[in-house]
Amino acid sequence: MAAMSNAIVVTGTDTGIGKTIFSAGLAGFLDASYWKPVQSGLDEETDAQLVARLGGIPADRIVPERYRLRTPASPHQSAAIDGVLIDPVALDVPTSGDRRLVIEGAGGLMVPLNDDTLYIDMFERWRLPVVLCARTALGTINHSLLSVEALRKRRIDILGIAFIGDSNPESERAICAFGQVRRLGRLPLLSPLTADTLQAAFSDAFWREDFNP
Repeated sequence: MAAMSNAIVVTGTDTGIGKTIFSAGLAGFLDASYWKPVQSGLDEETDAQLVARLGGIPADRIVPERYRLRTPASPHQSAAIDGVLIDPVALDVPTSGDRRLVIEGAGGLMVPLNDDTLYIDMFERWRLPVVLCARTALGTINHSLLSVEALRKRRIDILGIAFIGDSNPESERAICAFGQVRRLGRLPLLSPLTADTLQAAFSDAFWREDFNP
């Protein structure tokens, strides 16, 4: 089912690249709501809790996860351990009124939700603009261009690439040139990482207009 146009999907080229921190910054930057459809791992701070803390997002703008799975693993594996089957029909995008909605995927594009469905299948179904988060470290050119190609093959709109990490102008240039995709900006590694430092970094690195649908 196609979703409303004020939602935006945040995905990444891989897991552990800072996608959740970026999502927190983006939700705060856009004064948006936040939704993580599937949470894998409950023993530590969840992604929604981290976004609320670092993005300064109040509880009424955190949309509850549709699936909360105990084990920190790929969603399909976490669900199997919990004796749950993730139903793609249950992952229709929730309404958020006039407010923007930031939707965060899990890991990269090809992460399985069950034995038949990948996250990219949901992105194709939702027909929402996607922000692709990419590392700046060695290997990012290949990972990023493969991800761009996969999204283009499904005719999923790529809003642009948000780089995360230390400055690497040549890699960033190559990805945007070969991928024919817009560079949205680069979020540096922050220390200390707080709500204030994250919003300051976002204001320095990104333009709100670039995230318009």
